[in-house]
Amino acid sequence: MAATSSRMLRLLSLLQSRRHWSGDELARRLAVSVRTLRRDVDRLRELGYPVEAQRGVDGGYALAPGAALPPLVLDDDEAVALAVGLQAAAAVEVAGMAETSVRALAKVVQVMPARLRRRVDALRAMTVPGEWGAQATGGGVDPAVLTTVALACRDGERITFAYTAADGARTDRSVEPFRLVSLGRRWYLVGYDLDRGDWRSFRLDRLVGPQGTGARFAPRRLPAPDAATFVRDRIVDLPKGIAVEAVVQAPADVVRNRIGRWATVEDDGPRRCRVLVDADNLDWPATALAMTGAEFTVLSPPELRDHLREMGRRCTAAAGPAN
Repeated sequence: MAATSSRMLRLLSLLQSRRHWSGDELARRLAVSVRTLRRDVDRLRELGYPVEAQRGVDGGYALAPGAALPPLVLDDDEAVALAVGLQAAAAVEVAGMAETSVRALAKVVQVMPARLRRRVDALRAMTVPGEWGAQATGGGVDPAVLTTVALACRDGERITFAYTAADGARTDRSVEPFRLVSLGRRWYLVGYDLDRGDWRSFRLDRLVGPQGTGARFAPRRLPAPDAATFVRDRIVDLPKGIAVEAVVQAPADVVRNRIGRWATVEDDGPRRCRVLVDADNLDWPATALAMTGAEFTVLSPPELRDHLREMGRRCTAAAGPAN
């Protein structure tokens, strides 16, 4: 049976607590057999933690010099998921959440094994976010595809892959990758298609088997201000937007400071403002309006009023009866 994450964290913690452990003592502390301990150690090595083993009477286990890192046991998929989640949270301008997420992401990446750190660093550096409310979650995309393409973008390496178009036609492509874009709850690759002699955007959930060719290329000039703009201007399958309009009983500057990244806020009197939002669902505009901390009136769409009533019902039920 594979080692559980909690036991491996405990093993890492013990290895960091002193210079050397005998195998028998470590096994007793973990309440496992010596054979299971060996498997746990092998798993840590697979994840990139340098655990040294010594044979003989004085044999045992120790972390290699300079490897006393805070414990973090992540496989490739978990590392990518964590990086995507924290990167999305870092874009949120809410009561210090962005700063906190950036700090957390920096700390987490710092203590990853070198192999995972290289992949996650490439994903962070090569991803261009679209806009809040339309962040890609990673669903439907193989994490190995994400990191392979991100590394190719960073290293300027041509890649090949199979691609399935919207009509179901499958073709082999050779591309100079430029950037990844998270937009409309999907991931896109922006790159120069060598077979077609033009820039293209590719949905990553339709991309199969990306492989580096080893061939490097000089960067070309993208015919757009940035990769996110390039994707938005050319794709036709983004989720349809919902136009939300509300009047908030608070000064525009106050509301703009709270939700300005998510909405257009216009003056509508000395102590009130008009909020305009284009969303692909009703959840986050409802949350944004509630976060203004002021009374507000929904002008459109009518469905948002029903949505707010249901949210209010759930919140009231969660709060329980008043004391």
